[in-house]
Amino acid sequence: MKKTAELLKSQRDVILSMWENEVQSQVKAALSTNKIALLDHVPNILDDIISIMNSHEKTEHYLSADKIQQIEENSLEHGRHRATSPNYTVDQIIQEYMIFNNVIIKVLYRNNVTEESLFHLIKSSIDKAMLNSVSSFTQSIQEMQNKLIGTLAHDIRNPLAAARMAIEMLSYEAGEERLAKVKKMSYNSVNKAIDLIEGLLDSITVKAGEGIMLSFSDLDIIEDISTVHNEACDVYSEEIILENEYASIKGIFDATAIRRLLENLITNSVKYGESNKPITIKVKDEKDWLNLSVHNFGAPIPKEKQEGIFVFLQHGKQERKEKLKSYGIGLTLVKMVAEAHGGTVDLRSEEGFGTEFQIRLNKFRNVPGKTRTLLNSEV
Repeated sequence: MKKTAELLKSQRDVILSMWENEVQSQVKAALSTNKIALLDHVPNILDDIISIMNSHEKTEHYLSADKIQQIEENSLEHGRHRATSPNYTVDQIIQEYMIFNNVIIKVLYRNNVTEESLFHLIKSSIDKAMLNSVSSFTQSIQEMQNKLIGTLAHDIRNPLAAARMAIEMLSYEAGEERLAKVKKMSYNSVNKAIDLIEGLLDSITVKAGEGIMLSFSDLDIIEDISTVHNEACDVYSEEIILENEYASIKGIFDATAIRRLLENLITNSVKYGESNKPITIKVKDEKDWLNLSVHNFGAPIPKEKQEGIFVFLQHGKQERKEKLKSYGIGLTLVKMVAEAHGGTVDLRSEEGFGTEFQIRLNKFRNVPGKTRTLLNSEV
């Protein structure tokens, strides 16, 4: 057993290279996955198998203890990762593991290792890993679907609340000008709720690596930005400043998604900022780029938490303070919308400065029509 473990350890790079080549030629989703993301936890799973072999002198003992359980953690993470990688299915995860088993057996045969009990140990280990990965993948897809639908459903409340408030403010005694303003506010809020409901229906079916459905149009985004600002000023008691010098900024945008992006950032700023200091929204037009930022004063987000708040599937498995949990779910949507527009989201959060989210959107990256966002960009 230990000799075989040493052999596999010495052939580790060969096994991983063979597996990578065969997966890329046989597994459809692998073609759109970069090398780092493709390998993912596979090297660790191979190391687990080597460790299982090293822990036993005889193959007949390995099934009677917890040795196979060593593979559990890495295989669970592998399944979660595949859930955030575009186009993966359960069948393709199983295919990856079948290729993994065949590659290891090939390498052993080349080195004159033909003991059937060893092959059985390897297959049992890989079967255990495969079962864990498939289970984790399925649960993660369900988790993504629930969170996406939950976030969309939560966001529908805002425009409906604004519409209800506008209806309550309706009064003929206030004069025609005020009446027209309130009517427009109510109309816009109901329309926005309808758009969000359509997005909710589009998100009922979620596949691996996919996020919300966006609908791009050639439009002027300034009116939408101003609408979000005006509604926020009506809803919140905090001072909210819009710094915008542009009468028009045209491009190909999903206006509903950008409104939701701003609404989430403003809501976070209200929740976690200092209520006696202003929240500032800045707009900057830069050739092919639209730059948006939302700043609030208050306690900064800890440095060690800043990167994780954008990562979708980390929210359920990491322990966080309640404040950071709320930040993370909304910011996943912000990140998806920014990346779907060919852009980025950056965070600056420091003591004495406060917190500022900087959004960069490419005005002409997309063409009019519907497209589904990717859940997380790969590194």
